[in-house]
Amino acid sequence: MVLNKSIQLACPLDGQSLSLHERCFVCANGHSFDLAKQGYLHLLPVQQKRSKFPGDSAEMIKARQRFLNAGFYDRIADRLIKTLRSHMQLNNDSCLLDAGCGEGFYLDYLYRILLADGVQPGLVGLDISKSAIIAAARRNRGITWLVASNKQPPLVPQSVDVIVCMFGFPVFDAFKKILKPDGKLLLVEAGPQHLIELRRIIYAEVKQAGLPDLSAAEQLDFELQAQDALTYKTAPLGQLQIADLLLMTPHMFRASQEGRQSAAELDQVELTVDVSLRLLQLNG
Repeated sequence: MVLNKSIQLACPLDGQSLSLHERCFVCANGHSFDLAKQGYLHLLPVQQKRSKFPGDSAEMIKARQRFLNAGFYDRIADRLIKTLRSHMQLNNDSCLLDAGCGEGFYLDYLYRILLADGVQPGLVGLDISKSAIIAAARRNRGITWLVASNKQPPLVPQSVDVIVCMFGFPVFDAFKKILKPDGKLLLVEAGPQHLIELRRIIYAEVKQAGLPDLSAAEQLDFELQAQDALTYKTAPLGQLQIADLLLMTPHMFRASQEGRQSAAELDQVELTVDVSLRLLQLNG
């Protein structure tokens, strides 16, 4: 794990700054956290867990790896980078957090683009799933990977320039705490037509809800600065890719048994990708 100078980690128990001593991170009160041999840091105390193994399972992570590595969502990653470039100037002193990074596909994609540009900001990926972070650390050792929660991200207050939340669960009050006064939050969310063809197969009734309300963010001094949308058709997915897509999303658990069986019987399908990107700025 590479700890860029712009990354300021905080103890998840008392909020004190963490400093590195050999392969151990220690705070002023003596709490210590060992760097795992795989190259990640576990900063999710037992009292912050709701289950013994929170987050996505190893099986779900493997399915997501296979699907994303096949390139079906590369255009989402490209649009993410375009949005970041259009609205901010990342440099070697910047700190960017991917809150809910999963197995690291999008942050690794960003890392490689920035590296080609000669820019190396501090990049942090956190996820509550240990299986996800182990996979992320195997993908890229140049990024700081943390087992941690969006509810209590273990970073020093006002130390982060940008937070990216990809199809995740934003916690606006926690994000505000760690963002710099003019920091930005990029929400990448599923639009109403996202995977509509598959949803029509696995659900008896398809609900097309709008984007999540931002009033809670606005009350905390976040302001919508820009909004963009990306819609396209995928290349045909075969049976194994359909199975992976279902497994890596909540649809596997929400669909009925009949719906899952109908999906399993598909030979191939082209899907609509419908994604919204909303950029918020903290006015503090």
